[in-house]
Amino acid sequence: MAALVKCRALFQPLRSQMNVISGVCRSDSALHSFLTKRAPHCVRLYSSDVKSGDDLIVRYLDGDDSGIVVLGINRPQSKNAISKNLVTMMSEALESLKKDNKVRTVVLCSMVPGIFCAGADLKERAKMQQSEVGPFVTKARTLITDLGTLPMPMIAAIDGAALGGGLEMALACDIRVAGGTQRLPRTVGVSVAKELIFAARVLSGDEAKSLGLVNHAVEQNKAGDAAYLRALDLAREFIPQGPIAIRMAKLAINQGIEVDLKTGLAIEEACYAQVIPTKDRLEGLQAFKEKRPPRYKGE
Repeated sequence: MAALVKCRALFQPLRSQMNVISGVCRSDSALHSFLTKRAPHCVRLYSSDVKSGDDLIVRYLDGDDSGIVVLGINRPQSKNAISKNLVTMMSEALESLKKDNKVRTVVLCSMVPGIFCAGADLKERAKMQQSEVGPFVTKARTLITDLGTLPMPMIAAIDGAALGGGLEMALACDIRVAGGTQRLPRTVGVSVAKELIFAARVLSGDEAKSLGLVNHAVEQNKAGDAAYLRALDLAREFIPQGPIAIRMAKLAINQGIEVDLKTGLAIEEACYAQVIPTKDRLEGLQAFKEKRPPRYKGE
């Protein structure tokens, strides 16, 4: 399921057998149909200039799924390779999402059948001046970091090959599939990461799950959307929870994992201090007292 070639990670799920979900999104034309049928009035693109053929499609779900945003990579002509335009569009979309308190969960997926992301757009890279390469790589790495530091939970929904930077994007999300030379060791440990990378190991869905690279492996259905539906179910589990508490929990985990336990506990305390004065915390206490589900508003 995941091959790591020359320190560049390749993820290839066995579509005929399993769809791997970190969550895993439908990356075929049926995704567009599914989202349109489910939320015909809420489907809105990132800006008035974005069309269905653009590199990134942003969809806001509504109804019971209000609060879920789907980012769909849409570069079929280049297998969703990471281009300058895609980096710019994703960076702008993430910046907008950071400021939107109504967003509870983000799902990153592909709109192209059989591929999540083929890594860097090498054809575009070959046309760059040498002086352009460094700044572009830096911007792409910043984008991947921004994916990981997005305040709300993010699910990388992969239904196809993910190579190099594409797999790094998935790894940067909260729920992910596999990884490269920096994030992979932090996920499975240094020794296992070296084995996978040095051997260019190809893993089945079950093997990847046993190593902790995959959150869920689901059996594919006739419609070819079992993985995406499981990803959506995960997002729905997040929606009823207190959005401020979730954001603080994510921050505490992300920062705490990089430091010693004592410092991590101090970070946890500081994050909880941000929750104490909120209306949501009082709502949670009141709901518990009244034995009813809480109605969090992110306030």
